[in-house]
Amino acid sequence: MRNTGHEGRTFRSTASFGKRQEYVVIAELLRRGFDVYQTLVDDQGIDCIIRQEREGGLRYLDLQIKARSKDCNPRNAGRFAAMDIVNPRPNYFFVFYSEQANTYWVVPSEELVRLARRNKTGRNKGRYTINFCNVRADGTVAPRPKFDRYKNNFSLLE
Repeated sequence: MRNTGHEGRTFRSTASFGKRQEYVVIAELLRRGFDVYQTLVDDQGIDCIIRQEREGGLRYLDLQIKARSKDCNPRNAGRFAAMDIVNPRPNYFFVFYSEQANTYWVVPSEELVRLARRNKTGRNKGRYTINFCNVRADGTVAPRPKFDRYKNNFSLLE
């Protein structure tokens, strides 16, 4: 059975998409020369860890990866909602990817909690939402200029 759109997606295909996108981001990190380690479970909001040797010491960065499919509604192409941001700290980053915008955003967790909107009510109370894209009049998706600092900016991890 093949799923053609978001509405027809099963949990399995949604989870599979998320895992595939984690691998896409990890491959991009490896291509850029990062030393990447995957976690077995995502209990702490950490999908992978980057290990860096710096000035005779070691530095570890925790990464959470979020992605949006090319098949989602264009209004949601850059929208990441209901995010738990556990213990924002200097060594915790989020890497967002939108297939429709063909763009990554690398955002430190401490900055993300300032940029994102925190839900005040409802079942996602306390969780965060951010939208990195706009939809143009012709229906195409475009990254929002206000997030240009994070756009494809993997140097923030160095």
